[in-house]
Amino acid sequence: MHQGIFSAETVNTGRQPELDLAKAVMLFCLALIHCTIECTPEPALAHGIPYLFDTVIGGPFSAPMYMFAMGVGMAYTRRCAPSDFGKRGVQILIISYALNVCRILLPSIVGYWITGDAVQYIEPLPYRFFGNDILQFAGLVMLLLALLLRLRVPDGALLLLSLLCSLTGTALVGVDVGNPWGNILLGYLIGTEDAAGMVLSDFPLLNWLLFPVCGYLFGKRLRHVCNKNRFYAIVSGVGIAATVIYFPIGLANGFGMFGEGQNCYYHLIMPDALACLALSIGMLGVYHVLARHLPGWIMAIAGDMSRNINVIYCVHWVLVCVIVRDVLFIARGTQVLSVGATLALGTTISIVSAVVAHFWTKYGKNRVLRGRT
Repeated sequence: MHQGIFSAETVNTGRQPELDLAKAVMLFCLALIHCTIECTPEPALAHGIPYLFDTVIGGPFSAPMYMFAMGVGMAYTRRCAPSDFGKRGVQILIISYALNVCRILLPSIVGYWITGDAVQYIEPLPYRFFGNDILQFAGLVMLLLALLLRLRVPDGALLLLSLLCSLTGTALVGVDVGNPWGNILLGYLIGTEDAAGMVLSDFPLLNWLLFPVCGYLFGKRLRHVCNKNRFYAIVSGVGIAATVIYFPIGLANGFGMFGEGQNCYYHLIMPDALACLALSIGMLGVYHVLARHLPGWIMAIAGDMSRNINVIYCVHWVLVCVIVRDVLFIARGTQVLSVGATLALGTTISIVSAVVAHFWTKYGKNRVLRGRT
Protein backbone atom coordinates (compact mmCIF):
# COMPACT_ATOMS: atom_id res chain seq x y z
CA MET A 1 0.00 0.00 0.00
CA HIS A 2 1.16 3.55 -0.73
CA GLN A 3 3.81 4.75 1.69
CA GLY A 4 1.97 8.04 2.25
CA ILE A 5 -0.89 6.23 4.04
CA PHE A 6 0.95 4.91 7.09
CA SER A 7 3.21 6.45 9.69
CA ALA A 8 5.81 4.63 11.74
CA GLU A 9 4.41 6.43 14.79
CA THR A 10 0.95 6.10 16.31
CA VAL A 11 -0.84 9.10 14.83
CA ASN A 12 -4.50 8.09 14.71
CA THR A 13 -5.77 7.93 18.30
CA GLY A 14 -8.94 8.79 20.18
CA ARG A 15 -12.49 8.08 19.05
CA GLN A 16 -12.96 7.10 15.42
CA PRO A 17 -16.07 8.74 13.93
CA GLU A 18 -16.62 5.99 11.38
CA LEU A 19 -16.66 3.36 14.15
CA ASP A 20 -19.07 5.43 16.22
CA LEU A 21 -21.41 5.85 13.27
CA ALA A 22 -21.20 2.17 12.31
CA LYS A 23 -22.10 1.04 15.83
CA ALA A 24 -24.90 3.62 16.15
CA VAL A 25 -26.56 2.47 12.92
CA MET A 26 -26.26 -1.16 13.99
CA LEU A 27 -27.66 -0.40 17.46
CA PHE A 28 -30.63 1.52 16.08
CA CYS A 29 -31.47 -1.43 13.81
CA LEU A 30 -31.32 -4.04 16.61
CA ALA A 31 -34.86 -3.55 17.90
CA LEU A 32 -36.19 -3.39 14.34
CA ILE A 33 -34.47 -6.69 13.56
CA HIS A 34 -35.59 -8.49 16.70
CA CYS A 35 -39.15 -7.15 16.60
CA THR A 36 -39.38 -8.32 12.99
CA ILE A 37 -38.21 -11.81 13.96
CA GLU A 38 -40.52 -12.01 16.98
CA CYS A 39 -43.65 -10.47 15.41
CA THR A 40 -43.60 -11.96 11.90
CA PRO A 41 -44.84 -15.45 10.95
CA GLU A 42 -41.91 -17.52 9.76
CA PRO A 43 -43.13 -17.91 6.13
CA ALA A 44 -43.42 -14.10 5.83
CA LEU A 45 -39.75 -13.68 6.78
CA ALA A 46 -38.80 -15.04 3.38
CA HIS A 47 -39.71 -11.92 1.40
CA GLY A 48 -40.28 -8.18 1.47
CA ILE A 49 -39.47 -5.86 4.37
CA PRO A 50 -39.33 -8.72 6.92
CA TYR A 51 -36.69 -10.44 4.76
CA LEU A 52 -34.73 -7.18 4.58
CA PHE A 53 -34.55 -6.84 8.37
CA ASP A 54 -34.21 -10.53 9.20
CA THR A 55 -31.79 -11.82 6.55
CA VAL A 56 -29.98 -8.78 5.14
CA ILE A 57 -29.76 -6.02 7.77
CA GLY A 58 -30.04 -8.58 10.57
CA GLY A 59 -27.50 -10.82 8.86
CA PRO A 60 -24.25 -9.65 7.25
CA PHE A 61 -24.79 -5.99 8.17
CA SER A 62 -25.29 -6.56 11.90
CA ALA A 63 -23.37 -9.04 14.08
CA PRO A 64 -20.22 -9.10 11.90
CA MET A 65 -19.87 -5.32 12.26
CA TYR A 66 -20.49 -5.54 16.01
CA MET A 67 -17.76 -8.16 16.42
CA PHE A 68 -15.34 -6.40 14.10
CA ALA A 69 -15.88 -3.09 15.93
CA MET A 70 -15.34 -4.89 19.24
CA GLY A 71 -11.94 -6.02 18.00
CA VAL A 72 -11.04 -2.50 16.84
CA GLY A 73 -12.02 -1.19 20.26
CA MET A 74 -9.66 -3.69 21.90
CA ALA A 75 -6.81 -2.21 19.85
CA TYR A 76 -7.74 1.33 20.89
CA THR A 77 -8.56 0.90 24.56
CA ARG A 78 -6.20 2.28 27.20
CA ARG A 79 -6.85 -0.82 29.32
CA CYS A 80 -5.10 -3.20 26.94
CA ALA A 81 -3.20 -5.57 29.23
CA PRO A 82 -4.16 -9.26 29.02
CA SER A 83 -5.41 -9.06 32.61
CA ASP A 84 -7.73 -6.19 31.61
CA PHE A 85 -9.22 -8.25 28.79
CA GLY A 86 -9.56 -11.26 31.08
CA LYS A 87 -11.35 -9.25 33.74
CA ARG A 88 -13.62 -7.68 31.15
CA GLY A 89 -14.43 -11.10 29.68
CA VAL A 90 -15.60 -12.37 33.07
CA GLN A 91 -17.67 -9.23 33.62
CA ILE A 92 -19.35 -9.52 30.21
CA LEU A 93 -20.22 -13.17 30.88
CA ILE A 94 -21.82 -12.16 34.19
CA ILE A 95 -23.77 -9.42 32.42
CA SER A 96 -24.90 -11.88 29.74
CA TYR A 97 -26.61 -14.12 32.28
CA ALA A 98 -27.97 -11.19 34.28
CA LEU A 99 -29.55 -10.04 31.02
CA ASN A 100 -31.01 -13.52 30.51
CA VAL A 101 -32.62 -13.29 33.94
CA CYS A 102 -34.29 -10.02 32.94
CA ARG A 103 -35.24 -10.81 29.34
CA ILE A 104 -35.93 -14.57 29.56
CA LEU A 105 -36.32 -16.04 33.05
CA LEU A 106 -38.52 -13.41 34.73
CA PRO A 107 -40.80 -12.76 31.70
CA SER A 108 -41.22 -16.53 31.26
CA ILE A 109 -42.18 -17.01 34.91
CA VAL A 110 -44.66 -14.11 34.74
CA GLY A 111 -46.09 -15.28 31.42
CA TYR A 112 -46.57 -18.84 32.66
CA TRP A 113 -48.08 -17.63 35.95
CA ILE A 114 -50.67 -15.58 34.06
CA THR A 115 -51.47 -17.96 31.19
CA GLY A 116 -50.38 -21.43 32.29
CA ASP A 117 -48.99 -21.90 28.76
CA ALA A 118 -46.01 -24.22 29.25
CA VAL A 119 -45.34 -24.56 25.51
CA GLN A 120 -44.85 -20.81 25.14
CA TYR A 121 -42.96 -20.11 28.34
CA ILE A 122 -41.52 -23.21 30.05
CA GLU A 123 -40.45 -25.75 27.44
CA PRO A 124 -38.01 -23.43 25.61
CA LEU A 125 -36.75 -21.82 28.83
CA PRO A 126 -33.55 -23.90 29.35
CA TYR A 127 -32.50 -23.41 25.72
CA ARG A 128 -33.25 -19.69 25.73
CA PHE A 129 -31.53 -19.07 29.07
CA PHE A 130 -28.39 -21.19 28.65
CA GLY A 131 -28.02 -21.05 24.87
CA ASN A 132 -25.07 -19.16 23.45
CA ASP A 133 -25.73 -15.58 22.31
CA ILE A 134 -23.56 -12.65 21.30
CA LEU A 135 -22.66 -11.44 24.82
CA GLN A 136 -21.52 -14.91 25.82
CA PHE A 137 -19.48 -14.96 22.63
CA ALA A 138 -17.94 -11.57 23.45
CA GLY A 139 -16.99 -12.71 26.93
CA LEU A 140 -15.34 -15.87 25.61
CA VAL A 141 -13.44 -13.86 22.99
CA MET A 142 -12.09 -11.54 25.66
CA LEU A 143 -10.90 -14.48 27.74
CA LEU A 144 -9.33 -16.24 24.76
CA LEU A 145 -7.51 -13.13 23.52
CA ALA A 146 -6.34 -12.40 27.04
CA LEU A 147 -4.69 -15.83 27.08
CA LEU A 148 -3.21 -15.50 23.58
CA LEU A 149 -1.83 -12.03 24.26
CA ARG A 150 -0.42 -13.23 27.58
CA LEU A 151 1.41 -15.91 25.60
CA ARG A 152 2.67 -13.18 23.23
CA VAL A 153 1.21 -14.85 20.15
CA PRO A 154 2.25 -12.70 17.15
CA ASP A 155 -0.29 -11.02 14.89
CA GLY A 156 0.28 -13.39 11.98
CA ALA A 157 -0.34 -16.40 14.21
CA LEU A 158 -3.51 -14.79 15.60
CA LEU A 159 -4.86 -14.38 12.07
CA LEU A 160 -3.91 -17.93 11.11
CA LEU A 161 -5.51 -19.31 14.27
CA SER A 162 -8.78 -17.47 13.61
CA LEU A 163 -8.84 -18.78 10.02
CA LEU A 164 -8.24 -22.34 11.24
CA CYS A 165 -11.03 -21.91 13.80
CA SER A 166 -13.38 -20.73 11.04
CA LEU A 167 -12.46 -23.71 8.89
CA THR A 168 -12.94 -26.11 11.82
CA GLY A 169 -16.26 -24.53 12.74
CA THR A 170 -17.39 -24.88 9.12
CA ALA A 171 -16.50 -28.58 9.10
CA LEU A 172 -18.34 -29.25 12.37
CA VAL A 173 -21.60 -27.41 11.64
CA GLY A 174 -24.72 -29.34 12.61
CA VAL A 175 -23.21 -31.67 15.23
CA ASP A 176 -25.74 -33.40 17.49
CA VAL A 177 -24.30 -35.23 20.51
CA GLY A 178 -27.71 -36.70 21.33
CA ASN A 179 -28.07 -34.87 24.63
CA PRO A 180 -29.73 -31.44 25.03
CA TRP A 181 -27.30 -30.17 27.65
CA GLY A 182 -24.34 -31.51 25.72
CA ASN A 183 -25.56 -29.67 22.63
CA ILE A 184 -26.09 -26.45 24.60
CA LEU A 185 -22.60 -26.52 26.14
CA LEU A 186 -20.82 -27.61 22.96
CA GLY A 187 -22.82 -24.95 21.13
CA TYR A 188 -20.67 -22.26 22.74
CA LEU A 189 -17.81 -23.52 20.56
CA ILE A 190 -19.37 -24.99 17.41
CA GLY A 191 -22.76 -24.87 15.68
CA THR A 192 -24.77 -27.67 17.28
CA GLU A 193 -28.29 -28.68 16.26
CA ASP A 194 -30.84 -31.31 17.22
CA ALA A 195 -33.72 -32.92 15.39
CA ALA A 196 -36.30 -30.80 17.21
CA GLY A 197 -34.50 -27.54 16.38
CA MET A 198 -34.51 -26.48 20.03
CA VAL A 199 -30.79 -25.86 20.59
CA LEU A 200 -29.83 -22.18 20.52
CA SER A 201 -26.21 -22.34 19.41
CA ASP A 202 -25.98 -18.76 18.17
CA PHE A 203 -22.55 -17.24 17.46
CA PRO A 204 -20.35 -20.26 18.30
CA LEU A 205 -16.80 -19.21 19.07
CA LEU A 206 -14.98 -21.10 16.31
CA ASN A 207 -17.27 -19.87 13.53
CA TRP A 208 -17.19 -16.19 14.54
CA LEU A 209 -13.74 -15.65 16.10
CA LEU A 210 -12.41 -14.32 12.79
CA PHE A 211 -14.29 -11.02 13.17
CA PRO A 212 -12.95 -9.73 16.50
CA VAL A 213 -9.44 -10.97 15.70
CA CYS A 214 -9.43 -9.21 12.33
CA GLY A 215 -10.95 -6.14 13.97
CA TYR A 216 -8.17 -6.13 16.55
CA LEU A 217 -5.47 -6.45 13.86
CA PHE A 218 -7.23 -3.81 11.72
CA GLY A 219 -7.38 -1.44 14.68
CA LYS A 220 -3.67 -1.84 15.40
CA ARG A 221 -2.89 -0.72 11.85
CA LEU A 222 -5.53 2.00 11.83
CA ARG A 223 -3.68 3.69 14.68
CA HIS A 224 -0.79 4.28 12.23
CA VAL A 225 -2.92 5.59 9.36
CA CYS A 226 -2.12 9.22 8.60
CA ASN A 227 -4.28 9.49 5.45
CA LYS A 228 -7.63 7.86 6.20
CA ASN A 229 -9.22 9.06 2.95
CA ARG A 230 -6.70 7.18 0.84
CA PHE A 231 -6.63 4.22 3.21
CA TYR A 232 -10.39 3.65 3.08
CA ALA A 233 -10.53 4.33 -0.65
CA ILE A 234 -8.30 1.28 -1.11
CA VAL A 235 -9.31 -1.22 1.58
CA SER A 236 -13.03 -0.40 1.55
CA GLY A 237 -13.09 -0.35 -2.22
CA VAL A 238 -11.73 -3.88 -2.26
CA GLY A 239 -14.21 -4.95 0.45
CA ILE A 240 -17.23 -3.55 -1.37
CA ALA A 241 -16.09 -5.05 -4.67
CA ALA A 242 -15.81 -8.50 -3.09
CA THR A 243 -19.24 -8.09 -1.51
CA VAL A 244 -20.87 -6.99 -4.76
CA ILE A 245 -19.57 -10.15 -6.41
CA TYR A 246 -20.33 -12.64 -3.61
CA PHE A 247 -23.66 -11.52 -2.20
CA PRO A 248 -25.78 -11.63 -5.41
CA ILE A 249 -24.48 -15.14 -6.09
CA GLY A 250 -25.39 -16.24 -2.55
CA LEU A 251 -28.84 -14.63 -2.71
CA ALA A 252 -29.66 -16.06 -6.10
CA ASN A 253 -28.60 -19.60 -5.19
CA GLY A 254 -29.58 -19.71 -1.51
CA PHE A 255 -25.98 -20.47 -0.67
CA GLY A 256 -24.55 -20.44 2.87
CA MET A 257 -26.08 -17.77 5.10
CA PHE A 258 -28.72 -17.05 2.44
CA GLY A 259 -30.18 -20.55 2.72
CA GLU A 260 -33.30 -21.59 4.61
CA GLY A 261 -33.29 -21.65 8.41
CA GLN A 262 -31.67 -19.32 10.91
CA ASN A 263 -28.68 -21.59 11.52
CA CYS A 264 -27.46 -20.92 7.97
CA TYR A 265 -26.48 -17.52 9.39
CA TYR A 266 -25.69 -18.27 13.02
CA HIS A 267 -23.49 -21.23 12.09
CA LEU A 268 -21.52 -19.13 9.64
CA ILE A 269 -19.33 -21.05 7.21
CA MET A 270 -15.91 -19.76 6.21
CA PRO A 271 -16.78 -18.31 2.75
CA ASP A 272 -19.66 -16.35 4.30
CA ALA A 273 -17.41 -15.18 7.13
CA LEU A 274 -14.84 -13.83 4.68
CA ALA A 275 -17.58 -12.11 2.66
CA CYS A 276 -19.07 -10.53 5.80
CA LEU A 277 -15.60 -9.41 6.85
CA ALA A 278 -15.15 -7.74 3.46
CA LEU A 279 -18.55 -6.06 3.90
CA SER A 280 -17.65 -4.73 7.37
CA ILE A 281 -14.41 -3.20 6.07
CA GLY A 282 -16.22 -1.84 3.04
CA MET A 283 -18.94 -0.23 5.15
CA LEU A 284 -16.36 1.44 7.39
CA GLY A 285 -15.22 3.38 4.33
CA VAL A 286 -18.82 4.42 3.67
CA TYR A 287 -19.26 5.51 7.29
CA HIS A 288 -15.97 7.40 7.10
CA VAL A 289 -17.32 9.48 4.21
CA LEU A 290 -20.69 9.98 5.88
CA ALA A 291 -19.12 11.02 9.19
CA ARG A 292 -17.28 13.85 7.46
CA HIS A 293 -20.49 15.33 6.06
CA LEU A 294 -23.17 14.64 8.66
CA PRO A 295 -24.18 17.45 11.05
CA GLY A 296 -22.35 17.61 14.35
CA TRP A 297 -25.46 16.82 16.40
CA ILE A 298 -25.97 13.54 14.56
CA MET A 299 -22.36 12.53 15.17
CA ALA A 300 -22.75 13.51 18.83
CA ILE A 301 -25.71 11.14 19.12
CA ALA A 302 -23.75 8.43 17.30
CA GLY A 303 -20.83 8.86 19.69
CA ASP A 304 -23.15 8.66 22.70
CA MET A 305 -24.74 5.46 21.41
CA SER A 306 -21.35 3.96 20.58
CA ARG A 307 -20.04 4.63 24.09
CA ASN A 308 -23.09 2.92 25.58
CA ILE A 309 -23.32 -0.09 23.32
CA ASN A 310 -23.82 -2.65 26.10
CA VAL A 311 -26.58 -0.71 27.85
CA ILE A 312 -28.50 -0.17 24.62
CA TYR A 313 -28.15 -3.85 23.77
CA CYS A 314 -29.43 -4.98 27.18
CA VAL A 315 -32.28 -2.46 27.45
CA HIS A 316 -33.59 -3.12 23.95
CA TRP A 317 -33.66 -6.89 24.56
CA VAL A 318 -35.56 -6.56 27.84
CA LEU A 319 -38.12 -4.27 26.20
CA VAL A 320 -38.53 -6.54 23.18
CA CYS A 321 -39.03 -9.68 25.27
CA VAL A 322 -41.37 -8.14 27.85
CA ILE A 323 -43.50 -6.24 25.32
CA VAL A 324 -43.70 -8.97 22.68
CA ARG A 325 -43.61 -12.24 24.60
CA ASP A 326 -45.60 -11.09 27.64
CA VAL A 327 -47.71 -8.01 26.92
CA LEU A 328 -48.68 -8.74 23.31
CA PHE A 329 -49.01 -12.51 23.67
CA ILE A 330 -51.03 -12.33 26.89
CA ALA A 331 -53.28 -9.51 25.66
CA ARG A 332 -53.86 -10.84 22.15
CA GLY A 333 -52.97 -14.53 22.22
CA THR A 334 -50.38 -13.92 19.51
CA GLN A 335 -47.16 -12.00 18.96
CA VAL A 336 -47.88 -11.34 15.30
CA LEU A 337 -48.10 -7.71 14.18
CA SER A 338 -48.45 -6.03 10.81
CA VAL A 339 -45.25 -4.84 9.15
CA GLY A 340 -46.06 -1.20 9.91
CA ALA A 341 -46.83 -1.89 13.57
CA THR A 342 -43.66 -3.99 13.89
CA LEU A 343 -41.46 -1.22 12.49
CA ALA A 344 -43.16 1.37 14.70
CA LEU A 345 -42.59 -0.79 17.79
CA GLY A 346 -38.95 -1.43 16.87
CA THR A 347 -38.28 2.25 16.23
CA THR A 348 -39.84 3.23 19.55
CA ILE A 349 -37.81 0.64 21.46
CA SER A 350 -34.61 1.82 19.73
CA ILE A 351 -35.21 5.44 20.72
CA VAL A 352 -36.16 4.53 24.30
CA SER A 353 -33.10 2.30 24.65
CA ALA A 354 -30.76 5.08 23.48
CA VAL A 355 -32.36 7.59 25.87
CA VAL A 356 -32.14 5.19 28.82
CA ALA A 357 -28.50 4.48 27.98
CA HIS A 358 -27.71 8.20 27.83
CA PHE A 359 -29.02 8.83 31.33
CA TRP A 360 -27.48 5.61 32.65
CA THR A 361 -24.14 6.96 31.49
CA LYS A 362 -24.82 10.38 32.92
CA TYR A 363 -25.71 9.11 36.38
CA GLY A 364 -24.37 5.53 36.46
CA LYS A 365 -20.93 4.28 37.41
CA ASN A 366 -20.65 0.82 35.85
CA ARG A 367 -18.14 1.27 33.02
CA VAL A 368 -18.48 -2.31 31.77
CA LEU A 369 -22.26 -2.20 31.31
CA ARG A 370 -21.97 1.23 29.70
CA GLY A 371 -19.62 -0.34 27.18
CA ARG A 372 -16.73 2.09 27.75
CA THR A 373 -13.12 1.03 27.34
